[in-house]
Amino acid sequence: MIRNISKYFITFLFPFFLLLSCDEKPQYSKHEYNIPMRDGKKLFTAVYMPKEGSQKYPILIWRTPYSVHPYGEDKFPKKFGPSPLFVDEGYIFVYQDVRGRFMSEGEFVNMRPYIPNKSDSLTIDETTDTYDTINWLVKNIPNNNGKVGMWGISYPGFYSSMGLIDAHPALKAVSPQAPIADWFVGDDMHHNGAFTLMLAFNFFANFGQPRPEPTTQWPPRFKHGTPDGYRFFLDMGPLLNANGKYLHNKVDFWNKAMQHGTYDEFWQSRNILPHLKNIKPAVLVVGGWYDGEDLYGTLETYRAIEKNNPGIHNHLVMGPWGHGGWARTDGDWLGNIWFGAKTSHWYQKEIELSFFNYFLKEKGELHLPEAFAFDTGKNRWQQFKTWPPLELQKSALYLHPGERLDFSEPTERGLSYDEYISDPNRPVPFVNRLTTRWGKKFLAEDQRFAWQRPDVLSYESEILSDSLTLAGGLTADLYVSTSGTDCDWVVKLIDVYPDTFRYQQEDKKQLPMGGYQRLVRAEIMRSKFRDSYSEPKPMEPNKITRIRYKLQDIYHTFLPGHKIMIQVQSSWFPLFDRNPQIFTDIYNAQESDFKKAVQRVYHSKQYPSRLIVNLLN
Repeated sequence: MIRNISKYFITFLFPFFLLLSCDEKPQYSKHEYNIPMRDGKKLFTAVYMPKEGSQKYPILIWRTPYSVHPYGEDKFPKKFGPSPLFVDEGYIFVYQDVRGRFMSEGEFVNMRPYIPNKSDSLTIDETTDTYDTINWLVKNIPNNNGKVGMWGISYPGFYSSMGLIDAHPALKAVSPQAPIADWFVGDDMHHNGAFTLMLAFNFFANFGQPRPEPTTQWPPRFKHGTPDGYRFFLDMGPLLNANGKYLHNKVDFWNKAMQHGTYDEFWQSRNILPHLKNIKPAVLVVGGWYDGEDLYGTLETYRAIEKNNPGIHNHLVMGPWGHGGWARTDGDWLGNIWFGAKTSHWYQKEIELSFFNYFLKEKGELHLPEAFAFDTGKNRWQQFKTWPPLELQKSALYLHPGERLDFSEPTERGLSYDEYISDPNRPVPFVNRLTTRWGKKFLAEDQRFAWQRPDVLSYESEILSDSLTLAGGLTADLYVSTSGTDCDWVVKLIDVYPDTFRYQQEDKKQLPMGGYQRLVRAEIMRSKFRDSYSEPKPMEPNKITRIRYKLQDIYHTFLPGHKIMIQVQSSWFPLFDRNPQIFTDIYNAQESDFKKAVQRVYHSKQYPSRLIVNLLN
């Protein structure tokens, strides 16, 4: 069934690896139900119960659009629960196909908007489906203790967040993990209005196919016809060609996305953050510093809950993981980067299991700080009373002539600048070896492949004599100009390793890391959205313009002997779509619209381009 088509999808976007078929039955019984919702639609739900029935167990729910396979009460998954520790501990695990997906009735709506003022008792959204599901479970599932928890990663993380809103009284603890929050500003589909071409296309070419009736089957996997992702997406041409060549207007959400090129009501209504209010359950928000999909959603979900719900249990965990890495990897390596220990194992036992046991079983003591964050330079966990930490000191790394970088403001007068030609027909790739698969490790990749290109500016510090720790957010504050009327700006913060660097550990995996340009954080900004995502405006050709935008948080120590680098470029392909570099509706741009442009980055006393950072002593 799904095992035959999902290898690609499992590694591509959202980790629904937790439910792969196996032959050996655990010490659990399985039951399948069609749970009625208030509007009469029924949602397919699989319930796994401990065979030991002498005690009552809490319920843990995972709501997913990715299938609760394997189907059939005689078929069991290889894994269930947040980790194997939960199986040994004893929980009732519930997996549900959300409305309109696989075996559940109704219409599926991507990122279904929350309806705050429901017109009648039959009006539904994901909060009501969650409420009705919990209400049915606590009344009908035997041996439950009346306490319910939820967790989910990525899209299921979004459903966990939705469950927090207007929550059922039995819902006591929720862990949104890498949750989607806003598909235009920072998660998955867009970053600052720039369209995530590779991720969105690969995802919706499979996930977005119509499901006319309930089914246990995934649609056939899309075949690119080449292993070369750079060539595939470049040959596809303008976004208009995606339908003409491949999707053939069959993917409804792709079509809608192409019709909404600004942050209009379509996208705004799908932003969950304004609705995370009046929350009663305890919350554990989990994410990875190397999450290329929903890092924004993780941090902003935590912030919104913290701001709107003072006094509740709201905890944040940020580890050295890619998307969902805390649940499906040991957490000791990401690509070439070693973190010194199996961080996922520690998190699963000391944080995740402890959190749910405390609130659902009244077991143990809660020793969670406000935030646990992993320093990705020193390879150590640190507790904080707030996130970002209160003791931060604002500073800035300034760009200087000669591609120098330091903390001193420029003294040069006049129009000091560096320039390059940005050619949309030869965009800068986002990884060195690009396949058609989504690269989960790219946020820790060596950037020397880009450093060598003439359309990438690289500013480098002197060798550090002392450790330098940065924590919290970053802000790119650039003075730029373009010969076109629109363009993209990509800013990358990089840790440059000493030429003699070796990992100090006895693992057999020894990599040539000398001179490695390790990506720490990067982000893109589409110029036309510099002042408003809803009302884009063109750049005036060759006019110096200030572009200011946020990069996501970091917690990283640059060690003695290392250097800091900032790279600036105007494409990041095919992670993001090509900008024609003229002011237009990019989703309907023609091949003839794509033009070369001269890009300038200024670094004088009058125009001090910089990256604003926060120092942690």
